[in-house]
Amino acid sequence: MSNRPSIWPYPALIAHRGAGKQAPENTLAAIRTGNSYGYKMMEYDVKLSHDQVAILLHDDDISRTSNSQGLAAELTLKELANIDFGAWHSDPFAGEPIATLSSIAAYTLANGIHSNIEIKPHTGLEAVTGAEVSRLAQKLWSGASLPPLLSSFSEVALEAAQKTAPNLPRALLIAKELPDNWQERVQRLGCIGLNLNNRYTTQAIVQQIIDASFTLAVWTVNDAARIQELRNWGCHAVFTDEVHSISPAAFNEYSIQSHASPL
Repeated sequence: MSNRPSIWPYPALIAHRGAGKQAPENTLAAIRTGNSYGYKMMEYDVKLSHDQVAILLHDDDISRTSNSQGLAAELTLKELANIDFGAWHSDPFAGEPIATLSSIAAYTLANGIHSNIEIKPHTGLEAVTGAEVSRLAQKLWSGASLPPLLSSFSEVALEAAQKTAPNLPRALLIAKELPDNWQERVQRLGCIGLNLNNRYTTQAIVQQIIDASFTLAVWTVNDAARIQELRNWGCHAVFTDEVHSISPAAFNEYSIQSHASPL
């Protein structure tokens, strides 16, 4: 049974991986940078370290976004804490530590920022990651005005999240074309809706999802005109990297044209 809300309760513009281009992605620095540009919702990727600590990281391997290498799932938080996750981006961020979900929760809750937590399991750890991330998110956001939205490409992870924290809203991420059986999958997982790839999102698809009373957020859109088009079609939210040049104030809930029916 779905726990989808009657309307999209979150901001319309979401900073992708925090301000993942202006600062080292998936770090507290990125979240702070996104906040400095007025963004009040952040998307970030979460997986588990070897000792089961929820950390922010997109890849299984740390080599792209740190000064070290290896699989995060084989490193403890203590080992990860000795690695620089900022210098790869630029000198001002040298020394940026790995972010934990606990530290991000503390900052976002204190600053009125909402979260889309993408459950990004290390390959083979889908179920345990979905269960642990959702358990911790439920605990950390227990007193929040809005719960975090949990999303994932992994249906195994979403199933585990559904069992562990059924009251937290979930969204199914789709990498390419919308599959014919999307509605059955979303309903089975108890998701409020879908997070779709901008490249494959058409007006007909948007209308199909909206007519079925599901939420829709689209990633990753870095052109203001395209964002406005998606909003006019009825998309509830859009993820963007262009936090420095696109103001979230320009795309609030009132920018959906009147012909687009709310949920």
